[in-house]
Amino acid sequence: MSVFKQLFLALMPLLFMQIVAAEPAAPKREPGTVLVVMTNHSQYPSRNDHTGLWLTELTHVYDALKEAGFGVDFVSPNGGAVPLDERSLGWLYIDAAAKNHLKDRAFMAALASTRAAADIDPAGYQAIFYTGGHGTMWDFKGNQDLKRIAEAIYRNGGIVSSVCHGAAGLLDLQDENGKPLIQGRRVTGFSNTEESLAGIKDQVPYLLQSELEGRGALYDKGFIPFGSFVMTDGRLVTGQNPGSSKEVAQALLAALRNNTPQ
Repeated sequence: MSVFKQLFLALMPLLFMQIVAAEPAAPKREPGTVLVVMTNHSQYPSRNDHTGLWLTELTHVYDALKEAGFGVDFVSPNGGAVPLDERSLGWLYIDAAAKNHLKDRAFMAALASTRAAADIDPAGYQAIFYTGGHGTMWDFKGNQDLKRIAEAIYRNGGIVSSVCHGAAGLLDLQDENGKPLIQGRRVTGFSNTEESLAGIKDQVPYLLQSELEGRGALYDKGFIPFGSFVMTDGRLVTGQNPGSSKEVAQALLAALRNNTPQ
């Protein structure tokens, strides 16, 4: 073997290593931004207490998204202040993290000045998440701007998600062929049984489970009322009730991490 050939064979591994090192690394995909939708409605027809956002259904998901590096924008049907459901602030439902948010001036200022749905450009969002609270039964369903935003996010390859009564935001959504987006899809939301047990059945304008089923959804629920129950069907992620908010946060994160935008 010639001296030149021996030298070439000896140097070839080093040359290969340099070529590999010179290749640019694949760009790291940065976390995107999630649009979080909350209600503006606070009044029941005949109860003395007030509804609104169920606080932990926001904070559990908000905290998980922020910790994972995602941006979070707040929106409501009309913009402006988001009322808090009085019962969600009771000792049985609130936790230390939610209490800390109530003391956070910047967080509370953001709840008092949400953007209006009409002002939202959906192009910049990887997902939309509908929070709950009974107020959503009045102002999520029938809102054409929320419908526009969610359909655009989904058709752009993004994720549509909800928890509890937030699934009211799914009722109007249509696919590109004009059929209900949830038709034939596995979803969940506050059940008729839970509505009766909560004592609110005679106050709401419709029963969420029945409306979901009426649009062809393959509705399912947990065996035990108010227990955590979450369903993921492709780019639809739904949680049944307030007890599901931590689990739906993790399911939404998993969907975001596994999703490749179109």
